[in-house]
Amino acid sequence: MNIPNLRHLSAAATALALATTAASAENLRFWTTEEQPERLAKQQEMAASFSAASGHTVEVIPVSESDLGTRATAAFAAGDLPDVIYHTLQYALPWYEAGILDSDAATDVVEALGADTFASGALTMAAVEGGYASVPVDGWTQMVVYRKDLFDAAGLEAPNSYANVVAAIAALHNPPEMYGFVAATKVDENFMSQVLEHVFLANGVSPVDENGFAPLDEARTTEVLEFYKAIAEASPPGELYWDQSRSLYFSGNAAMIIWSPFILDELAGLRDSAPPTINDDPTSGELASKTGIVTNFAGPSNPDGAAWGDVRYFGVTTDASTDAAMEFVQYSMDEGYTQTLSIAPEGKFPVRRGNADDPAAFTNAWAALPVGVDRKAPLGDLYAQEMIDEIVGGLDVAQRWGVAEGQLTRASKMINSQIINRVVRQYIDGDIDAAAAVAEMNDKLGAIE
Repeated sequence: MNIPNLRHLSAAATALALATTAASAENLRFWTTEEQPERLAKQQEMAASFSAASGHTVEVIPVSESDLGTRATAAFAAGDLPDVIYHTLQYALPWYEAGILDSDAATDVVEALGADTFASGALTMAAVEGGYASVPVDGWTQMVVYRKDLFDAAGLEAPNSYANVVAAIAALHNPPEMYGFVAATKVDENFMSQVLEHVFLANGVSPVDENGFAPLDEARTTEVLEFYKAIAEASPPGELYWDQSRSLYFSGNAAMIIWSPFILDELAGLRDSAPPTINDDPTSGELASKTGIVTNFAGPSNPDGAAWGDVRYFGVTTDASTDAAMEFVQYSMDEGYTQTLSIAPEGKFPVRRGNADDPAAFTNAWAALPVGVDRKAPLGDLYAQEMIDEIVGGLDVAQRWGVAEGQLTRASKMINSQIINRVVRQYIDGDIDAAAAVAEMNDKLGAIE
């Protein structure tokens, strides 16, 4: 039985169509990259809840993220894809173009749930002609983490722009007691690649357009380079990456860092393996109470700014039992959505904020979910509501190189080559000037196919 096109149905008719499908039970296969035992158990619980409500069974199959691409390609060739795949952003458009993903099914689910209930940035990243390649599930945005107490005491604006960061460095940088920033400078670390993409995006600079490689604009890229040199000069010497930035912030010796939201539970003293050391109590929430975050960050040539985002999706495959697979995805994003987010709330921001009855239903439920490893507490108890709003709001403007242009694969190759890391490091070390750095990046990036 085929469900009528859901985008043309009322909510009541959609519910009836989906309920009718339950009369014909299906055995679904669901691939997930959330393969850690605790996370897998939570997904199995959610699948069991869906089975009880629908009559369909769901086999939850863990797949290593590093193997996902090759396994999906092989299964597609064999006509043996699973029904639903939980996948990263990088696969959404390529798998759609290859015929692995059923965009009609994904689009119908999004529109049945209400496209306006989703973070616009998460939808835009998976947009294809006539709809969406996959259904956004969760995501996170990179953050500028800063000492809000010190900013407030000095009368400083939040570090949401190049100019505000530089002004804060001028006011707060006093090494070794306080470094203004801890910039990523270790060129062979993916952490530096992520931070640099965030900084480039903030100023509206990208190495790709819809035709492929696009030479970096010299004036805008020079602004990026000058800013990055400023934050590097306000950092300790050495090869710096996520470890030093977290350690120095946790010890109270850094005013600003760029980090992922996975720092939030550690910051609040909930993880013994990475405790804040700003005082003598490793379980203290003092540092969390003094911290602010910024997700949308702007350069001088791009005043609207950008957030670097990582989004995960549910893809209904072209080999799926389509009707039942759509039911499973819709359940996971509605009645079961809080269960879906509970797998790892500190890194799974809700891309669907609420429903027609309560536009903030899922955001509020997510903020009440416990986070932490050795101790547990809800994010809403640890951080102010304005900070929760900033965390979730970043997904509305989340971007990545190559997504909007359909060049994510090429952009990813450019990032993974670490060419940008190496040239930026040469510039901040004073080995080359800005014009030479831009020329070198354009020469090397243009050779990547």
